[in-house]
Amino acid sequence: MNKTQKTIFSCQACGYQTAKWMGKCPDCGKWQSFVEEVKATKSRPGITAGTTLTKSQPIAIDAIDANDENRLTTGIKEFDRVLGGGLVSGTLVLIGGDPGIGKSTLMLQVLFGVAQKNKRVLYVSGEESVKQLSLRSRRLATVSPEILVVSEIDIDAILTMVESVKPDVLVIDSIQTMYSSELTSAPGSVSQVRESAMRLMLMAKNKGVPTFLVGHVTKDGAIAGPRLLEHMVDTVLYFEGDRNHVFRILRAVKNRFGSTNEIGVFEMKGHGLDEVDNPSAIFLSERPEGSPGSVVTASMEGTRPILLEFQALVSSTSFGTPRRTILGLDQNRVALLTAVMEKKLGMHLMGHDIFMNVAGGVKVVEPAVDLGITSAIASSFLDKPIPEGSVVLGEVGLTGEVRAIGQIDNRAAEISKMGFTRCLVPFSNLKRMPDVDGLELVGVKTVEEAIENLF
Repeated sequence: MNKTQKTIFSCQACGYQTAKWMGKCPDCGKWQSFVEEVKATKSRPGITAGTTLTKSQPIAIDAIDANDENRLTTGIKEFDRVLGGGLVSGTLVLIGGDPGIGKSTLMLQVLFGVAQKNKRVLYVSGEESVKQLSLRSRRLATVSPEILVVSEIDIDAILTMVESVKPDVLVIDSIQTMYSSELTSAPGSVSQVRESAMRLMLMAKNKGVPTFLVGHVTKDGAIAGPRLLEHMVDTVLYFEGDRNHVFRILRAVKNRFGSTNEIGVFEMKGHGLDEVDNPSAIFLSERPEGSPGSVVTASMEGTRPILLEFQALVSSTSFGTPRRTILGLDQNRVALLTAVMEKKLGMHLMGHDIFMNVAGGVKVVEPAVDLGITSAIASSFLDKPIPEGSVVLGEVGLTGEVRAIGQIDNRAAEISKMGFTRCLVPFSNLKRMPDVDGLELVGVKTVEEAIENLF
């Protein structure tokens, strides 16, 4: 390194910079995250004064053509649903997920769907050779002359390639492998990731090319690299699921062109990912009948109601502190509801271990399933099964009251469609609900009333 060059220390988690090394980042609180980098002394390509996203002269907002632009659909309905109906011109999409979860597989299938519409697409891989991409594409049956692949990590070469090829859709797999020769830091560092993402964003906005950035995730489940990366892109998608399960869930956590509540459900098979049109039937397909601790509830994921099975196991413990192992639900929420049950129902749960699971590996955060949690715990504690054909809905307050929930009509329609005949709902919802054919609606005001109706 040249003695005249100055160095700085950058946090690899958030991008905070300091002149000296520090053990803990004062911005994000991470330990041992600072790496020494050479400070850039000249302007970087792609971020010069001459680079603009729009015309230099401002225009009145009411003079802009506000007609809905035709979105580019990928042919994968579940994927288009999460995006908000398809790809918007010039959008920048960041996709994160655990290693081996199927991000590259999903991208190849998406590009194949776009190529079927006679659109040229470019897949840039920084981790695989073109032969490896070809083998995977043949296994997935996604071979098309409109899909161009290249193995490259130099961002300058990639942008030059985009100028010559002029693709309709671009995929970068992954953004952590990209680097700019203008920076001396290694690929994957904060400065390299930020520089590469910024230049790709400027290209996408100027050329109108929808661009996908595949990102690695950390042990905490967050996308690796600076937090600025998530702020720069238009859409952030997380590909979730356990590699030991066949189901994968694509969830939007940020979307400038659609809802952030939509999810897409896929099933991993030998030939790739298959869409799951009816997730409720899949998640309930292996539900045990007449087993204590099992209850069915309805959760809203965006505009889609999904029936899920909650499983609870309550067993006595010989230790002073009982265990609380919760999968797929908020652990603090379950602890709160357990306290409500002890106070209002008189169940001595402090002397019992409680294990809870959402079948299928789904994560549920909305409070509308509170009554399902309490019913599952009570069923296991009393060793009595929930009556067959029953579904439980409702939010539970700290005083034991059952509060109204949203989109009850959509939930009830899905419950009836799946063949269930009885549904416990909040009494305040029942007053405003129309009758549903083949479904008996029972209104409850308190947790005590709900448990009495079930057992």
